Amino acid sequence: MHYDFQTLPQRRGTGSAKWELMYRDQPDLGPDVVPLSVADMEFENPPEVKQALRDWLDGAVMGYTDPTDEFFSACLGWQERRHGWTPEREWVVTSPGVVPAIFNAVRTLTSPGDGVIVQPPVYYPFFMAVETSGRRIVRNPLVVDRADGAPRYRMDFDDLERKAADPANTMLVLCSPHNPVGRVWTRRELERVLDICARHDVTIVADEIHDDLIMPGVRHTAIMSVARPADWPRLVVCTAPSKTFNIAGCQASVNYVPDANVRERFVRGFRDVASTELNCFAYPATIAAYTRCDEWLGQLLGVIWSNYQMLRDFMREHMPEVEVYPLEGTYLAWADFGAWGLTPQELERFMHKDAQLYLDEGHVFGSEGDGFERFNLACPEHVLRSALERLNAAARNAGLLGPNGGSQK
Repeated sequence: MHYDFQTLPQRRGTGSAKWELMYRDQPDLGPDVVPLSVADMEFENPPEVKQALRDWLDGAVMGYTDPTDEFFSACLGWQERRHGWTPEREWVVTSPGVVPAIFNAVRTLTSPGDGVIVQPPVYYPFFMAVETSGRRIVRNPLVVDRADGAPRYRMDFDDLERKAADPANTMLVLCSPHNPVGRVWTRRELERVLDICARHDVTIVADEIHDDLIMPGVRHTAIMSVARPADWPRLVVCTAPSKTFNIAGCQASVNYVPDANVRERFVRGFRDVASTELNCFAYPATIAAYTRCDEWLGQLLGVIWSNYQMLRDFMREHMPEVEVYPLEGTYLAWADFGAWGLTPQELERFMHKDAQLYLDEGHVFGSEGDGFERFNLACPEHVLRSALERLNAAARNAGLLGPNGGSQK
């Protein structure tokens, strides 16, 4: 079956968070301006998921709903089939999102005043989860390695060792694959993380929400496929079908907590805030996504990779001073506009007002992201091309480019 990834859905006026945010900033934007910011897709949902919801509604009562055997089988089977490890049913703790799961893990598995290690530039709710719970952010910034020419982020393991060795620091929130820089951590890298955290008794909360969105020639390694049973008391793994199949609104996340004592604390945290159930649509949507949508996902990945290549090649030709980082995983491209010499505030204002381009600004991922922009590539090719053409024209009009490209700053 050939799926349609070229038709732009109509999302204006539907309550879409990123569209409403854009129009609150500029209500009079034209219909050709599409936000490429928040990480959901400008594609229709997989038709198999939509049909499953229709079929379910025909015979459903929308009351309080618990996970079924079919739901558990779909989730466990997906991890085994796609990611090469076999979870146990009792490890599963559902939550209405990965972000609530991370907030809950920080609140329930650390103590007030504890240090929580994050690896910026990183998904900004990580910072929020630490700060709102009265814990301390401990930064273990990623390092840019240019040994092979192209820039590539890596973990600073020496610094991670130092931070983990401090007994006041009790947790690492790991983004794997990493958002926004697009790295997919290798088995060896994950082994080193596990080793450091084991020696210093640091709990790892692994956000693997982008684990299915892996580019050609790259392989995602699930941290549970590397972990030993001795690591289980220090592991919480957060997954969801939401990014992969564009169903974030169904609020279905599946967290794997292999240690019974940790799991009891984690579950109690949700109960303490009366957040113990998914909405009833989460279950049929997840079952369909994890059992009927492999071909849709395969075609989606081809579109994402093609869009990334277009972005990279367009920048090389028209704005060579803008450095687009390699994309290994996620559908989010990370680009460095630092050569333009703009402050983060100036860059954001230029993007919104001059280029009419709504991206996720790099500075929201921490000061390490200043001067960067994150492009959401999950959109029809013509949408991305139009955005890049607006960007190029605006940069030229603003005097940011020379006659043949290149920064004037």
